[in-house]
Amino acid sequence: MRGYFGIGAEGISKATNLGSLMRSAHAFGASFLFTVAAACRLGEAGRTDTSEAEKAVPLYAFSDVGALLLPRGCQLIGVEIIDEAIDLPSFHHPRCAAYVFGSERGQLSAAMLGRCAHVVRIPTRFAINLGTAAAIVMYDRVVSLGRFARRPERPGGPIEALAEPVFGAPRFRKQPPSPGLMPRLRRRDGS
Repeated sequence: MRGYFGIGAEGISKATNLGSLMRSAHAFGASFLFTVAAACRLGEAGRTDTSEAEKAVPLYAFSDVGALLLPRGCQLIGVEIIDEAIDLPSFHHPRCAAYVFGSERGQLSAAMLGRCAHVVRIPTRFAINLGTAAAIVMYDRVVSLGRFARRPERPGGPIEALAEPVFGAPRFRKQPPSPGLMPRLRRRDGS
């Protein structure tokens, strides 16, 4: 899968939820983690992060929305239950994205929503646990952008194996000069 993604939360207040978020992000191959205005101690997240994600995935802590820095070309995607949000199954994930979730007891702030390129919602009847919501979004990203065999029309696994990719001959922007047309190098003695 090309590109990268990061996972973050604004105003997260429970270290156990942060640990769960970190563990899921590590499992799904996130490139980075971030918090914005966290209301919990980041060091306590290790109790539920049994994969020790912080040793493999960098965690950035930003004091507020204005301090949030993302890599150039990275689109910020808010995950929130609002009327304007795109249903997750209908969303085309950007190649380079950072997904941000609201706090356990609230929503994404207006400032954060203003920074988002897109806002998506998981089509559930009511809000679900932060770690679970993040895992669903990451799973959807992996399934939609990854290379998997097509789902069959009937229950069960794929009937056809995934075709091996076919690569053509290398393409050069500039053709290298032919060996016979290479300029001769002169030696120091002039010959």
